[in-house]
Amino acid sequence: MQSYLLRRTMRAALLAGFTVSLAACGGGGSSDSAMSSTSTTSTTNSSSPQMAVMMSDAASDDWAAIGVEIQSIALIPQGGGSPVTVYAPAQLAMVNLVELDQISEILANAAVPVGTYTGATLTLSADPGDVSLTVSADPTAGFAAAAGASIAAEQIQIQGAQGASGSLTVPVTVTFDSPLVVSAGQSNALDLEFDLAHPAFIIAHQPPGAGMTIWSVDFRWPIRRHPIDDITHLVLRHMYGNVTAVASNNASITITKDLPLVPVANPETPIATALSLQILADAVNGTIFYDVDAKTSTTIKDFSTLSATLDGKYVRVAARYQEDGSLVAVRIWASSQFDDIWASPEGHVLHVDTTSDVITVSNESGEAVPLTVDAYTKFFFRRPADAVADAAPIATGTGFLTDNDLVRGFKVHATVVDPLATPLVAQTVDIETAEYSGRISAANTTGFTYKHAYRTAADDYVLNLDYIAGASANGDDANGNPITGFKFWDFAYPTQVTSGTGAIAEFVTTTNGAVNFGGSAGTVSAWGMSVARWEDPANATGWSAPWTILLPTPVPLGTVSTALSGGTFAMTVVGGVTPAVVDVSTTSGSATLVYQVDRTGNVVTVTAIDVSTASGMVSLSAGLAVGAKVKVYGIPQVNGSLSAYVLAYFSGTEPIS
Repeated sequence: MQSYLLRRTMRAALLAGFTVSLAACGGGGSSDSAMSSTSTTSTTNSSSPQMAVMMSDAASDDWAAIGVEIQSIALIPQGGGSPVTVYAPAQLAMVNLVELDQISEILANAAVPVGTYTGATLTLSADPGDVSLTVSADPTAGFAAAAGASIAAEQIQIQGAQGASGSLTVPVTVTFDSPLVVSAGQSNALDLEFDLAHPAFIIAHQPPGAGMTIWSVDFRWPIRRHPIDDITHLVLRHMYGNVTAVASNNASITITKDLPLVPVANPETPIATALSLQILADAVNGTIFYDVDAKTSTTIKDFSTLSATLDGKYVRVAARYQEDGSLVAVRIWASSQFDDIWASPEGHVLHVDTTSDVITVSNESGEAVPLTVDAYTKFFFRRPADAVADAAPIATGTGFLTDNDLVRGFKVHATVVDPLATPLVAQTVDIETAEYSGRISAANTTGFTYKHAYRTAADDYVLNLDYIAGASANGDDANGNPITGFKFWDFAYPTQVTSGTGAIAEFVTTTNGAVNFGGSAGTVSAWGMSVARWEDPANATGWSAPWTILLPTPVPLGTVSTALSGGTFAMTVVGGVTPAVVDVSTTSGSATLVYQVDRTGNVVTVTAIDVSTASGMVSLSAGLAVGAKVKVYGIPQVNGSLSAYVLAYFSGTEPIS
């Protein structure tokens, strides 16, 4: 069994905000502008404020596409009553979770009655073919599928499916830790997180011999609530659409949103939605407008010079939210052909060659797209809360590729000078997330080191990353109090943030543990992931870490050497020679997540085991007999043991790796 730790998160964010007249909150606009994220046919009133339904996620080194179909999202009222549907598209379209790496995709809008909601139910399509998996162009070593491969539908098994064949679904209900209160006159925010870091989300089971690898996809475990601090800080995915109108005052355009086809076609085909969005030009700082057909660019503060030419054209828009929920364009690309605005690659950086000045980006098809960086290539870093910084390049030219300022794993959306040219030359590179990850070492009072090793050694990096300055704003805590300085949390407990004056000292202590398995397996230590910030006072000319998620360290497939007793057992791992002690927590609310993985023939079944109960411990004790195969993800402790976050044991056909 291979359970791939997708080292990021997917969030479905539901934002409710009452429409107010637009003010210049760091952007442009005019007093007669309506809320940009509402449908032109809908109405807003005090009893049903508008809620913009968005989705975001984060990707994997191993996947170019994880396509899912969401049939509906509904809020559950407190005290009972009918669920309130906030998303139910007339035409289903796949959403590629991989492209939404810590950024949001606007899906819909809904009028949500004022009230209190205690949960949400998501319904996902679960028939064969309703989940699409495409392997990255350069997956990690030992990955269970070939680079760029599309996993056949018969090899994908969606756990928890209900209903009749042809209309199978997986309903997932999430209970909120604290109620969502939707009020008129103020913004309310809900963040539902599909945690792609959850080891039980995607499991590959490789049997001995020439048996077929089965990929288990399980939506039931990784969905939870995660707080959003402020919609103005949300990085939105570039949106695609067809211009239907230019406002009479030329302050905005209205587009009907399009979604690209998943899996990708050639030429790419837009899927029209019923969502109408109003996009404002930045009347204060200006919006950069690219005419893709004419290969020209200009800065505009309204659409007066374009009103006669935009109607009916396809556009790609990099936009940001303002406090009142309006959308302001940072950059716009326009063309008479959808494929021309789509052609510029969007995806994760696969390789950075500082000798030839070429970056390689994995697109949604799993293809590796090389882009030449020249003296005129502009690099942008998305900072929606700062209108001026969001629109200004942070660097120009090839010098930015040195010193690990751009590494594998960054999420970017590039624009090429000419999509028909060979080689492709990058005109702009939007850095949407600057993610550093890997093994953590040398943590001290000023920073720490990430070491990331890839299958392609040229992509490896060792980077010393400073914490942001102690006075730098860094969101809010669970009580709404502002946080300054560095913060961190465990991936399993995203609401339990460690911040304040003692956060760095505790981080240093927490990341000092290690487990030594000996042999080729060697020593495993703490893992983490940080999305870096540019030009913080701690590093005025580079990246700093505002936060770190401590990830459960994956260890190789193990064999139980000492049976479970008193909440601990010992295991050896493939390539190791020294047994290590594994601690299993049975405390309700923070118990180790345990799964029984059974393979009978070509059917894989994943069952959650609640080890906070007596019956769950009986099942686990039986499953962890000496010689049993086990897969553990955990945090190395200073005493040399491994505190298990997630544990999987196997029945039926055992895996080989």
